[in-house]
Amino acid sequence: MSESPNKYEKFFKPFKNVFVLTLSGFAIWMLFFDSNSWFIHNELNQDIKKLEQEKEYYENEIAKDNKEIETLSTEEGLEKYGREHYKMKKENEEIYIIEYEDSLKANKSTSNE
Repeated sequence: MSESPNKYEKFFKPFKNVFVLTLSGFAIWMLFFDSNSWFIHNELNQDIKKLEQEKEYYENEIAKDNKEIETLSTEEGLEKYGREHYKMKKENEEIYIIEYEDSLKANKSTSNE
C-alpha cells in the first residue's frame, strides 16, 4: 500500500510545476475555447474545399455555356438548335420524330413524378 502513493506522486509531479500548468491550460484554451480554435479552423477548411469544388463546377458550366454561345452565334448553329430543341421546321418540310421503346419508358416515368 505504501507504493501506491509513490506511483501517483510520480504521475502528478510534472503537473505541480507552474509552467506546465500554464502551458497545458493555454493549449487547452487554444484547442477548444478560443475563437480561432482547432475545430473552427477544421470547419473553415472544409468550407473552403466545398467552395473550391463549387468554383470548379461553375467554371466548367461557364465553359460549356461559352461553347453554346459560340455555336449559336452562327446562322447554322442557330438553325440546328431551333430544330433540335423547339422542333422548328422550314415551310415545305416534314419532320418525323422517331422514339424508341426505351426512351418512351423513360419519358413516362419522368412525367408521372
